[in-house]
Amino acid sequence: MKQERKKIERNVSAFLIPSGDKVTIKKGEIAVITQALGGSYTLMVNGNLFKIDGQDADAIGMEVQEKTVVTDTETNRKVNEQQVWNQLKTVYDPEIPINIVDLGLIYDCKLEKSKKGTIVNIKMTLTAPGCGMGPIITDEAKHKVEGIPGVIEANVELVWEPLWNRDMMSEAALLQLGIL
Repeated sequence: MKQERKKIERNVSAFLIPSGDKVTIKKGEIAVITQALGGSYTLMVNGNLFKIDGQDADAIGMEVQEKTVVTDTETNRKVNEQQVWNQLKTVYDPEIPINIVDLGLIYDCKLEKSKKGTIVNIKMTLTAPGCGMGPIITDEAKHKVEGIPGVIEANVELVWEPLWNRDMMSEAALLQLGIL
């Protein structure tokens, strides 16, 4: 993506990268969009990186990305594991333009069927135990999976064994980063 400069058109909530602290970027600031993937944006403002949600895209003059909402009439739809993996591929590390599946952060995905719908249990890790963006990434994964029609609940458990290393990345991720 070509880095694009944008003027912040209104105060907007953001997460400071890498700490994960919630902050407000003030109207009038100049931002450079460094990443626009998975319905969210990574911005550089005054030398700092921030992540904003796609629902706040209007603050940078972009089209708002609405979140998927599951309605009551959709809760009995059948869910398969591939749908979950595909949805997880829309969650990106805000510092690396690679989704969490190709980064090798998802260790396990199990579906439990019930009369009301499907419960999805996910085990994932982070690239580093001290990653401040961990809660933001796990929350995004949870919400995106819960947006699949028929999923009534998604549980995301953060695990540290085995510790993540770059050998867990997909070949596509390694190629994209120029490591392969």
